[in-house]
Amino acid sequence: MTHLQRVAREGIAAEESRPEPEKVLAGDPVHTTWNIEEKGGLYCGLWQSTPGKWRISYEEWEYVHILKGVSVLTDAAGVETVLRAGDSFIIRPGFSGTWEVLEITLKDYVILA
Repeated sequence: MTHLQRVAREGIAAEESRPEPEKVLAGDPVHTTWNIEEKGGLYCGLWQSTPGKWRISYEEWEYVHILKGVSVLTDAAGVETVLRAGDSFIIRPGFSGTWEVLEITLKDYVILA
C-alpha cells in the first residue's frame, strides 16, 4: 500500500447509478462514481452526473470541490446555491433539498459517514 494516492479516474473502475425514481424531479440523471478510498466510514473519489434534478437528504458530512460543470443546490427553505468549476463547499448532516445538474458536473469528494 502506498501512503500517497492521486485523486484521478485513471485505473479506477467506474460505477454507474441513478437516483431512486421517486426522488427524480426532472430529466434522467446518470451518476458515474470512481471510488478511490473506502475505510471506516470515510469515502473519497470522483463523481459525475448528467443533467437532471432530484431530491437529496444528507445524513453524512461531505466536502466537495467542483471540477467542471454547473449545478444548483436548493435547500428545504428554497435558498439556491449555484456551484461552478472551482467552487469548494461542505454539506453538513441534516441538509435536505434538491440537486440540479444544469451542465455535466464532475466533483471530487470526501465523505465522513
